[in-house]
Amino acid sequence: MGSKKNNLKNLRSNQRSYLNKDFDAFRAELTQYGQIYFKDKINDFTENGLAGLFIEMAAYIGDNMSFYLDHQFNELDIVTAVESSNIERLVRGAGVQIQGAAPSTVDISFYLEAPAQLMNNEYVPKLSSLPIIRAGTILSANTGVKFELYDDLNFGKKDSAGNFIATYSTMKSDGSGNPTSFALKLVGRCTSGISMSESFTIPDTFSPFRTIKLSGKNISEITSIRDSQGRDYYEVSSLTQDTVFKRISNTGYDSDLVSENIEMIPAPYRFVKTTSRRTGSTTIRFGGGSAEGTDDDALPDPSDIALPLYGKKKAFSRFTLDPNKLLLTRTLGIAPRNTTLSVRYRSGGGLSHNVSAGAIKTVSILKTKFASTTPSSTIASVRGSVEANNENSAKGGEAAMTLNELKSAALAFRNSQSRIVTKADLVARIYTMPVNFGRVFRVGVRDNPNNPLTSVVAIISRNSSGKLIVSPDSLKENLREYLNQYRLISDAIDIVDAMVLNIGITYSVVVDSLSNKTLTIQSINSSIKKYMSLDNFQIDQPIVTADLVNIILNQQGVISLVSFDVTNLSGTVNERSYSNESFSIASHTDRGIIVPPPGSIIELKYPDDDVNGSAR
Repeated sequence: MGSKKNNLKNLRSNQRSYLNKDFDAFRAELTQYGQIYFKDKINDFTENGLAGLFIEMAAYIGDNMSFYLDHQFNELDIVTAVESSNIERLVRGAGVQIQGAAPSTVDISFYLEAPAQLMNNEYVPKLSSLPIIRAGTILSANTGVKFELYDDLNFGKKDSAGNFIATYSTMKSDGSGNPTSFALKLVGRCTSGISMSESFTIPDTFSPFRTIKLSGKNISEITSIRDSQGRDYYEVSSLTQDTVFKRISNTGYDSDLVSENIEMIPAPYRFVKTTSRRTGSTTIRFGGGSAEGTDDDALPDPSDIALPLYGKKKAFSRFTLDPNKLLLTRTLGIAPRNTTLSVRYRSGGGLSHNVSAGAIKTVSILKTKFASTTPSSTIASVRGSVEANNENSAKGGEAAMTLNELKSAALAFRNSQSRIVTKADLVARIYTMPVNFGRVFRVGVRDNPNNPLTSVVAIISRNSSGKLIVSPDSLKENLREYLNQYRLISDAIDIVDAMVLNIGITYSVVVDSLSNKTLTIQSINSSIKKYMSLDNFQIDQPIVTADLVNIILNQQGVISLVSFDVTNLSGTVNERSYSNESFSIASHTDRGIIVPPPGSIIELKYPDDDVNGSAR
């Protein structure tokens, strides 16, 4: 009989359900269990009985354990996690950097008055009196928000043609009408994040992955970390990253278009930055290696951990070892030791920093640099004339991301890749290269028919007038350095110049008697110019002639289209300079679609002259 009961218990236990997770369900199941298997021992399973007491205690414990078990499992998933500390951990694990309130940025126009001088029978600003307004100059908005100049503004800088990059106009003249002083203007990028600095004394004890906490809140950028020995520490996305990009001023012939070059440098002294959303504080973590080793000890030798058995011939006791010894490697960076770290960073931000246009006029702290030969009276006069104004509103200031926003960002970041795999990855990397290293206006990517592992990237840039020009060599060198860190080792990228194909459009229409022919042609020309704007064209994009015909026919007053023609313009035509590339429109037209050769872009270079219409 006892054996039969035990077998029944085992069968019942194998079929036990764990889906009842609340107190009442646990109590009901335990009561049913007791009444089936222990009814010969206990008759009273009511709430007032002793058995009911034990059943409720067990149900209470089961209810709590079930709740915390579910809670812990939920906290492992970023979608269901609710505790802020766990959400931050999961967000960092997904590769998303948690930031505090973001600062706003704005282009601010700086004005100053400088004396004039006669050079080559032309009055120009006196070069020796033109200052460099230094980065770190502080301006104030009428709301009290402080803005800081990001980069130096050199009013004496000239372009490759020998002209001042600053715009200037006559401010004062003598009795003969000759200028005695000029008003100069330069635009500089400013941010509402204000620079601060802290110092940290590091003792003479080796501590791998040493951390320091900054006192500032809403830190948007760590601009520099330097120790007392003059070594610079560089911020990296992870401590395994051993190289960084460095900005170098471009002094070449194409500096007008590419102000800076990219240089790849090693970063043995590096750090990562983490920000806590709960406290707003920022922590810096350094590498785990020691600088006392030689340059070739990139990885520790695991065999060095083996213990020699001095005097032990037959037996020896167990021993322990510290696995952290395997982390004493310089591949994760070098930890600071016996030095003083000077940390400089920018902090501040929020929605209130998005001030309106014309709100920034006060120069609170002016930092300038003049030539050593500039008289003190001229320096005082020029500094006293400096004014500022933001012609556009400041943008980009945002509050810190909420927990739900962090979750969404982490989920989206899972699908992103810090490498170039697809064509979309390649195009995105090119367009997001910092503008200081040159701006690519359009990118076209196509396969290389001779090598399946090679992508041909055609690029084109624009000059200050908005016309297409061949991208400068410095831009291509910067792209090469920038993309090389993200491409797969087996892939190759060929960067070439896109061909610019200039066209002209000629048409003739019949206009009804109630419409003004001149106004009708002007209206058609305006619509065609808008359609053919460079902003609407990509590399390898064709022209659908039916779209242009519809623009003409849909214009009010047009009865019929008499003729329509698209021609290629190259070289010099009517004293206008076009691209030297030429192609046959007829041979590249298929079923009303003009398809340009691979790696080319179509441009209506002089819209006022290249669109010609007539009316009957």
